[in-house]
Amino acid sequence: MLSKDKIERINFLANKAKNEGLTDVEKDEQQQLRQEYLKNVRKSFKNQFKGMTVIDPAGNDVTPKKVKNLKNESNKKYH
Repeated sequence: MLSKDKIERINFLANKAKNEGLTDVEKDEQQQLRQEYLKNVRKSFKNQFKGMTVIDPAGNDVTPKKVKNLKNESNKKYH
């Protein structure tokens, strides 16, 4: 998860970009912070899928193979 300071900096740079524009250094910083933020979002989303199980109305496990593979990959890392 991104620190509160980094999220505040992202928001500050976004507002400054809208109102007055950014310097080249600030644009580079903004891009770097955005990439870090997106990396964290993707990681969080992937972790949510690892814990997911899909059950049909008959009670059968119909979890997609890709999700099962994610679970197996993470289990192998910890064993």
